[in-house]
Amino acid sequence: MAAPSMKERQVCWGARDAYWRCLDENTEDPSRCEESRRSFESSCPQQWIKYFDKRRDYLKFKEKFEAGQFQPSKTTSKS
Repeated sequence: MAAPSMKERQVCWGARDAYWRCLDENTEDPSRCEESRRSFESSCPQQWIKYFDKRRDYLKFKEKFEAGQFQPSKTTSKS
């Protein structure tokens, strides 16, 4: 598989940013972002999608942790 061109990368990043923005705006109902998700998936290589999904999860965790909002699970706090 050839590396995406500069134009393809920009389209992918734009679709990712639109999808993440939608998720941020619709925290109560992420199903509203299905169209953005489809656009994201059709604009980016599969490996990138997997990476970006993990990256978003990490960034959201880090944001909560740094704000002191992280609550360890009960099984974690017992060990």
